[in-house]
Amino acid sequence: MTAVRNVHERVIDAPAAAVGTLLDRLSAADDPIFPTPAWPRMRLDGPLAVGADGGHGRIRYHVTAYEPGRRVRFDTPPGGGLDGYHELTVAPLGAERCRVRHVLECEARGLLRLQWACVIRHIHDTMIEEIFDNIERAAADGVARPVRWSPWVRLLHRLGWARPQAIAGPAAAHLIRTSLDRTDYEDAYRMELLPRLPRDPAAWTGILRDAFPVLAQAGGELLLDVNTAGLTARASILIDERYITLSTAVKADSLRARLYWGVVKRVHPFMARTMFRRTHRTLALAAPSAGERSRAASPRASATGSSDAGS
Repeated sequence: MTAVRNVHERVIDAPAAAVGTLLDRLSAADDPIFPTPAWPRMRLDGPLAVGADGGHGRIRYHVTAYEPGRRVRFDTPPGGGLDGYHELTVAPLGAERCRVRHVLECEARGLLRLQWACVIRHIHDTMIEEIFDNIERAAADGVARPVRWSPWVRLLHRLGWARPQAIAGPAAAHLIRTSLDRTDYEDAYRMELLPRLPRDPAAWTGILRDAFPVLAQAGGELLLDVNTAGLTARASILIDERYITLSTAVKADSLRARLYWGVVKRVHPFMARTMFRRTHRTLALAAPSAGERSRAASPRASATGSSDAGS
């Protein structure tokens, strides 16, 4: 067993009350500080309150203390390997400054001792500093020195990114379902549509790399003509409230097309999942941070922007 105590704190040039309102929106749909979509979003089974259960990614916890605008504490369930709590607090330092502090105390057991040292600690440290960055972006005048990912964190992030899930062709993908009179092959893969990822399927055509012609777009679905080597093939990008789905339908009409597809279909699933996952991660990393969006929408930011524009 290894005792872990990990502390991060930062002085923010903003009133404690302003920062406290950001804290109170943790896990909400408009959460302004948790660093998603670059990292899995925080989810709770209800509003931020004592007794709420949830977590982010594979990390599970429940709310055991909550003082609105000042403090929230999450305890990990017993037997999970990291038994303890983490807590985020806001304390005033005068009228226009405050200190934000995050404390993690736990006992790492078994294999989690090695995972904490090699993996979890590095990701945890980066995420907490990104939370602080987002607080500064939303409540203060921006971040002087945003956290930078180490090469090790970048590698861990790439290896740990979610993978597409194979599913049956979605009923809502009407365009691809009606695009061919018959099909010799069909597949579909989906990934979660994270907060701040593009809702326009046209923004996701990079999944397929090449600039394939767009045949139609309707109801959140984009249909592409991906004919090649005699194959009649279609690809569909469908976006709904929860997922983005990539579907493929292929018809091989000639001997040449059947021979070609007999080889290509062996690598197609791997290539489709790989390109889908890469594009999903690339767009997540390029998405504006929660703090940037929150500050842009705030009256203070609007006033500042108007002043800057006129200077």
